[in-house]
Amino acid sequence: MADPRTTAAEVKTPIGRLGGGFMISREAKALCEEHGLAPRELYFRGRCGVLGECEADVVTSVAVFFPSQHVEPNWNGGRKLAAEHAVELYAQACQAWGRRNLGGYGGCARIAELLQPVVEQASSVGAPLFAGWRAVPLPGDPPARAAQLMHVVRELRGGLHANAVIAAGLHPLDATLAADHRGAPLGKSAGEAIARFFEWPEPYATPGPELVARRAAVEEKTDELMAPAFSVLTDGESDELIELLRFGDAR
Repeated sequence: MADPRTTAAEVKTPIGRLGGGFMISREAKALCEEHGLAPRELYFRGRCGVLGECEADVVTSVAVFFPSQHVEPNWNGGRKLAAEHAVELYAQACQAWGRRNLGGYGGCARIAELLQPVVEQASSVGAPLFAGWRAVPLPGDPPARAAQLMHVVRELRGGLHANAVIAAGLHPLDATLAADHRGAPLGKSAGEAIARFFEWPEPYATPGPELVARRAAVEEKTDELMAPAFSVLTDGESDELIELLRFGDAR
């Protein structure tokens, strides 16, 4: 029977993939084309628009793993969309992605049913994007609802993980380079690929064993910080959620 910490560790990979899949989807691309935005302009305005109309430095404070020199031009470049409207559009993209990708999966309704109390009762302390996205209305149909709830849980983990990285004294770039990213192309450094994707300036230092160990400890700490959110589930419900999400491991 899975305890809350085990649940946090077991569901992080599928929720990470399914909760963030819409961000680089055809639905997001279509919105960019419709509104004349670059992909990252929509990303920052849509994802971080729950903070409201604020300065780019505020966005940088929560987009911890992106360099400020990348956040600022994209946040400001996306101002052709009001923050509130950008969030509405981004939520619609998430929901449409869920309908397209999860519509054939019969477990969506139960995933949503299990995740809703996790989202509703979790503390928002240290996770402002989670707090903002928790306030966004949920759709009624199961695939869209499950997708949005997974996105919200992903934001909770992301906020708590950023706190753990900072508390450990790690620079976000070092944490990115030293992470054990799954699914990296053969022969390439996953950490370097992610750092390049986040547009950190090169060259990158090769993380040594001590840094890798510190980064692994941060991952363990993040699981620990996420555990209280899953404590609202019974052991049986936790086991059920883990099993229902297994289909997402290979996606």
